[in-house]
Amino acid sequence: MTTGMLVRLDAQAGKEREVEQFLKSALPLVEEEIGTRSWFAVRFGRGEYGIFDTFLDDDALEEHLHGPVATALQQSNELFDSPPRMQKVEVLADKMPVNPMPPDTKGLLVTFKAKAGHEIEVEQFLREARPRVMEEPNTTAWFAIRTEQGEYGIFDVFPDNGARFIHLMGPVPRELAKHSMAMLGSVPELHLVSVQAEKLGV
Repeated sequence: MTTGMLVRLDAQAGKEREVEQFLKSALPLVEEEIGTRSWFAVRFGRGEYGIFDTFLDDDALEEHLHGPVATALQQSNELFDSPPRMQKVEVLADKMPVNPMPPDTKGLLVTFKAKAGHEIEVEQFLREARPRVMEEPNTTAWFAIRTEQGEYGIFDVFPDNGARFIHLMGPVPRELAKHSMAMLGSVPELHLVSVQAEKLGV
């Protein structure tokens, strides 16, 4: 898994429920896409929603971008204030569940810039974080990413608030904070999201 998308959506005022229904209705379509490894519809709050998804390869991404979900999204202008803001991402490291897990209800999106000249260190840090996350039984899925704009980030999901809190108090956020002055060119932007629908695995 090397490629993905991060999509941000702004619901029109009063259309939040319709947007959530739209996102949930997309799940059966995504489940038919063999090349879509994971797909998460999330709510950021204050009428902002998003989709984070990952793919087996670039061909699977292109197939998704020309598939029924993307088409429906483009045709749902009456639900949104503006066109979807889409970013392609490279997945640097990931954790996917091996066994069935409870449905996830909570998630995190953290984004930040690398300090100039420290990009390799940031990528190494993110890749080396994977073994630590693998030891967190209640972190269902975890993705370290680099966006096409050159920012870095982490997206992960959890069954409940308690699991998310345990992760936030764990080694990866601690180490990120510890090295932030040396490696990061911006203060990490943290979003607590609620998971509306998800697909994990093919």
